[in-house]
Amino acid sequence: MVKSTSKDAQDLFRSLHSAYSATPTNLKIIDMYVVFAVFTALIQVAYMALVGSFPFNSFLSGVLSCVGTAVLAVCLRIQVNKENKEFKDLAPELAFADFVLCNLVLHLVIINFLG
Repeated sequence: MVKSTSKDAQDLFRSLHSAYSATPTNLKIIDMYVVFAVFTALIQVAYMALVGSFPFNSFLSGVLSCVGTAVLAVCLRIQVNKENKEFKDLAPELAFADFVLCNLVLHLVIINFLG
């Protein structure tokens, strides 16, 4: 039973790897940006757990900035993906402009929250 589960897991990872290798480069770049944003948020949470959360507004602003940026990047990935039929008429330039504008608004709110 253990060997069967291990083999199933290996087959799953192989199929995921082969499917992801066919992903276009621009989507892979967005994926790496999302991973970086989430990793940065996790580092901030770990730092807060170890050191403390004295300026809690700063901690909250940093984490919400990372999480908000990751969510906006996922939305960009959905809009730019050519296989997504829902956004087939949307130009990638317009999707990127939406991403930049929403990031600008997000970070203005974050800066305002800092005080």
